Amino acid sequence: QLVESGGGLVQPGGSLRLSCSGSSYSFNYYAIGWFRQAPGKEREALFCIESSDGVTSYSDSVKGRFAIIRDIAKNAAYLQMNNLKTEDTGVYYCAAEVGDYCSKGDDMDYWGKGTLVTVST
Repeated sequence: QLVESGGGLVQPGGSLRLSCSGSSYSFNYYAIGWFRQAPGKEREALFCIESSDGVTSYSDSVKGRFAIIRDIAKNAAYLQMNNLKTEDTGVYYCAAEVGDYCSKGDDMDYWGKGTLVTVST
């Protein structure tokens, strides 16, 4: 099971760090992705990190502000979000793909239930 945490209410310009943990998964053997779904919009892929720590970025809207990080020792992955904007509001999901590489886009093998991020004054 993948579990996201760290969401909440933050003001524009603020930062949050989302965490993804997997009690049943060894992150050594999975590619990990972060996705989000804004209200009324379709799910959007943000990043995927491979076992080699190679990162695939999918979204220009978060470029330079967000980053994906993986900590094998803690069996966790993180989404560092800086300079948040109101349009970043949404439910953020982590997902896992079996294998070393990010090859499935948003057709990942396992998904968490998401954590809500609200950017508002």
